[in-house]
Amino acid sequence: MLFSVEEYEARLAAVRVRMEEQGLSALIVTDPANIYYLTGYNAWSFYTPQMVFVPADGDMILFSRQMDASGAFRTSWLPSENIVGYPESYVHRSHLHPFDWVAFALRERRLIAPAAKGCVGLEMDSHFFSPKAYRSLVNALPEWTLVDCFELVNWVRSIKSPAEIQLMRTAAVITNNAMAAAEETIQVGTRKCDVAAAITNAQIKGTEEFGGDYTAIVPLIPTGESADTPHLTWSEDRLRPNEAVVIELAGAYNRYHVPLNRTFMPGQPTDQLARLADATGEGMNAMLDVIRDGVPVREVAAVWNRTIFKYGYEKDSRLGYSIGVGYPPDWGEHTISIRGEDESVLLENMTFHLICGMWMDNYGYGLSESIRVTPTGVETFTTYKRGLIQINS
Repeated sequence: MLFSVEEYEARLAAVRVRMEEQGLSALIVTDPANIYYLTGYNAWSFYTPQMVFVPADGDMILFSRQMDASGAFRTSWLPSENIVGYPESYVHRSHLHPFDWVAFALRERRLIAPAAKGCVGLEMDSHFFSPKAYRSLVNALPEWTLVDCFELVNWVRSIKSPAEIQLMRTAAVITNNAMAAAEETIQVGTRKCDVAAAITNAQIKGTEEFGGDYTAIVPLIPTGESADTPHLTWSEDRLRPNEAVVIELAGAYNRYHVPLNRTFMPGQPTDQLARLADATGEGMNAMLDVIRDGVPVREVAAVWNRTIFKYGYEKDSRLGYSIGVGYPPDWGEHTISIRGEDESVLLENMTFHLICGMWMDNYGYGLSESIRVTPTGVETFTTYKRGLIQINS
């Protein structure tokens, strides 16, 4: 197992504390990152329905497709009797849903009535929990009062253990290597798809000591005028002179992600881009200077806003978000966002992707750091140079 049984038990205990606080007698977990966090189960099976049933007392049960359940013990710490596969005949059937079968299996195990004593929490905003899945549970389990759990497990994940921090440090090595591969490949005339290929090779190859995972998001490569849009991927178009190349990528190790954003310049930047880069860099440094255990998130946002306002800029989008375990289509934890409206307080061993992307009209600039909150400041996971990085073509 990747983590000790004691760590998994501590995670479950923390989840149950929150369940009690929210009046939940059971919890249904469908986000693959949360399933992984609680059970260790790790496979590309989330495209079909799967869940972990977490009762207030007793054992968790992992339900997944039969062909996946038969081998789930290879990564999960759950005993085999608590890994249950639904029949293949329930896969992609218009008039059936796997949770129809799961509901009956829970009833056979006499787990319905105990959970009916309170509310049963659902991950209502999980990417892999469909309206049809919800309808199946509502129809099959009329005794239950189903409610949104409001990212309960995600919030437990927000503070990392020492073992998790070490995995992120390992992922950061891959992040640095992947960004270096991008820089080595970026030249005027190079196809964007070739840059993406170099990044992906470095992400998966890792180092001689450890290999990398597939990442939750593919390399993002907006360039030139299209750098005013942050989430573009790549094409077979070739890089052109004097056009900025914005790269956002991550290294991933055992599903733990460390993202990074940098901007490369094959040629000469315009004065407006150079000025934007200076303002963004100063804003990033200001945030890094104020972050530490006990600081309200809104204060981090405020120092950024004051800094870039001196240059005449404003930024409407958030300045960062909690990170850790990630599965497609996102490496964020869907909890704390660095912005003025967030009432959260930073705590030691919270981890964030600080993303200072500035998307203007027909140009843009990207800069980010992945960090750990410490009692006295920050640990920056990566060591990649900042600023508008010059490429000599």
